[in-house]
Amino acid sequence: MVLLVAGFVLISANTRVAFGQIGPLAPVAGFDAATVTLLGLIPPLVMGLFAPLAVVARRRLGEERALFAAGAVLLVGALVRMAGMPGLIAGTVIVSLATAVVNVLVPVFVRKRFAPERTGVMMGVYAMSMGAGSAVIAALMIPVWRASGESWPPAIGLAVIPALLALVGTVPQLRHASRPGTHAGATAHDRPKVLRTWTAWSSTIFFGIQTLLFYATLAWLPSILVAAGLADGSAGNMQALFIVGVAGGGLVAPILAAASVDQRPHILAIVAVCAAGFAGLLIAPDSVPVVWALILGIGLGAGQAVAGVLYARRGRTPDHVAALSTVAQTGGYLIAATGPILASILHDATGSWTAPVTAFLVLLAVNAVASMRAGHDPKPGRQAG
Repeated sequence: MVLLVAGFVLISANTRVAFGQIGPLAPVAGFDAATVTLLGLIPPLVMGLFAPLAVVARRRLGEERALFAAGAVLLVGALVRMAGMPGLIAGTVIVSLATAVVNVLVPVFVRKRFAPERTGVMMGVYAMSMGAGSAVIAALMIPVWRASGESWPPAIGLAVIPALLALVGTVPQLRHASRPGTHAGATAHDRPKVLRTWTAWSSTIFFGIQTLLFYATLAWLPSILVAAGLADGSAGNMQALFIVGVAGGGLVAPILAAASVDQRPHILAIVAVCAAGFAGLLIAPDSVPVVWALILGIGLGAGQAVAGVLYARRGRTPDHVAALSTVAQTGGYLIAATGPILASILHDATGSWTAPVTAFLVLLAVNAVASMRAGHDPKPGRQAG
């Protein structure tokens, strides 16, 4: 059990490390708006387009071997990202491919390898590990950039260390690997049924909007704070604090949500917390940025983690969880891919960050209404249609 949890924590910790590196570096490394937008667009776009790849990997390799293969690809991507700007872009695509597989398989792995009453705890551990790993690396970006003579590739290379540890951590689980091909028919059979349910579409909307806001904030929070008057280093620290909040919200929220039959109050609470953070950023970004960064992290981290609970709770079997997770993450990440570019377009058109942050508040209002079905199973013990 110790090795199981350790491996789970290590692979989870790597799913956002690379994506949290750009925000702190952008203001000091000279990345232009187009580059930041592209690097913010790639992860959700690739993860949305290639989430179904996880189903293929699961069918051919089983969950454990698929996670090991994803860890190996993630390590390769982390290494490629150090090779100048072309490498940074190509490596981000590679890392995003690996993360697409991990994202879909984590709820399935939790459903398969842990008792049902541990679903919330393990999804919380997943989210906390994801946030903690990213926060540590984000906090080190500016110090390493300065120590390396203001060169960004060494700072980007920090992601190689946790990627290597994650690959090693998945090795013990290969002894428990599923037989390849076991899940092929069930998952393929379930997916069309899932597509016909409002629960799947409601889950997709909830996950998509929360993830859109997460990636937009991840890409642009330091730039928003620098524009408000904060120093580059302070803005980078706020990014790290934001990710600490992601870890905290991601740990606690799924535990609370999994303990309830009805997750709608949790969804509304998440939306309210996010709205408070964006409202503070809109009204007084330079007054207490520590508070706004932390609140946003807690709310957005909670939203992404609770989405995983919704998949695990609404699915009848591991195969059905895989189908629901694939549908929600494919659509959700494609929605999320518009976040960084939407923020960039609105900023360029208006010359300030007021319009993007206002748009985020409008999206939260939409999410509060559209996500209600995902949070409620009208027939407890059965998958909601």
